[in-house]
Amino acid sequence: KVKQIMNITDVGHLTGENEGDADQGEDKVEKKAREEGAQVGDVVARVSTQFFHDLESLNARNPENPFPKASEHIAEQIAFIKTLEEKGYTYKTSDGVYFDTSKFRDYGKLGNIHLEGLEEGARIGKNTEKLHPTDFALWKFSPQDEKRQQEWESPWGVGFPGWHIECSAMAMKYLGKRLDIHTGGIEHVPIHHNNEIAQSETVTGAQYVKYWLHNAHLKLEGAKISKSAGRCVYLRQIVDRGFSPLSFRYLLLTSHYSTQINFTWDALEGAHQAYFKLMRYFVEKLGHKNGTVVPKYQKQFQTFVNDDLDTPKAIALLHDIMKDEGAKKEDIRSTFLDFDRVLGLGFAEANTKLLENLSGEKKLKVSEIPEEIQTLLKEREYARNEKNFERADTLRDEIEQKGYEVIDAADGATVKKKG
Repeated sequence: KVKQIMNITDVGHLTGENEGDADQGEDKVEKKAREEGAQVGDVVARVSTQFFHDLESLNARNPENPFPKASEHIAEQIAFIKTLEEKGYTYKTSDGVYFDTSKFRDYGKLGNIHLEGLEEGARIGKNTEKLHPTDFALWKFSPQDEKRQQEWESPWGVGFPGWHIECSAMAMKYLGKRLDIHTGGIEHVPIHHNNEIAQSETVTGAQYVKYWLHNAHLKLEGAKISKSAGRCVYLRQIVDRGFSPLSFRYLLLTSHYSTQINFTWDALEGAHQAYFKLMRYFVEKLGHKNGTVVPKYQKQFQTFVNDDLDTPKAIALLHDIMKDEGAKKEDIRSTFLDFDRVLGLGFAEANTKLLENLSGEKKLKVSEIPEEIQTLLKEREYARNEKNFERADTLRDEIEQKGYEVIDAADGATVKKKG
């Protein structure tokens, strides 16, 4: 039974040459709120709602696992920094409180980064007050000429936490002083995760993480994904083209998490067809009666999964099992269901209606309603399901202000253009 947390970084992620690894720049959420003339809380709620909706669509959200917000754990972060200060690992500059990486003997051990090998300004904005290039901000002071929406009193002055400190503080609150597994993108290895190790092991005096699992980047049509450059695909766009979110999940599972994968619509189409083939076999060939998990297949599956999550081999095994004409149908069915506790492809919910939706002939078509309105409607439906009716009413007003009428029904809401 896995207990997992995923942080909602609603404060402390600064703009800069290396995104959130920068100690200089404007807070990303504050910047977005300023550009929209909105409240930070509204921006975070909107993005989080869509994110949670997407996770659920991908069978990737366990409601038992928390999604802590950095802004709601300021006390824990201040306490963490105070401990570091008491141990003599911090120093104060005109713009914040910093961690002195020279005092942590093994700094950089995760990404093989050494103090003498890192040039100032290569990864962060140049700060002449820093003692060493790798030192990082634990607490940032609010600019004197600027009133931030998110700022707090601290023993060092009014300000906000750095990005790195939130991860350690919240991880330890919910998971304890030592983590079995810590995941993240490969871009976090040289800076963010080395900083986490330094501050965490300084506080506890023990190993912080047993296993680090870093995923490689997803490319889009051979190029780096970039929202600013317009190279970005959202899950809702995949659905609009008639693909199941689980077809996308299947595509990801066919590649090892540490291997870079290139997203193309042709690749998604291939994954969609393979996923449909599995589902059709499960629904049409295996019946409704459960039997016993086939031991030899279960052993193979566990071997693959325990070998650094080798999901490509696990997926290939499913297709191999389809060719087994000697095993009982009910046993194959139970074997598929057993595997799906890990793979999350939705076999337990598979039925004839699902096959119709997955078939090429029944693919959904892009609605004539603008994508912006469709997104607002989906966000409103999610808010209603979460019983956040105040948010749902706000979204209804926003939709109507854009010239569309919301029509609620037992099977969900729709919209139509006014007049």
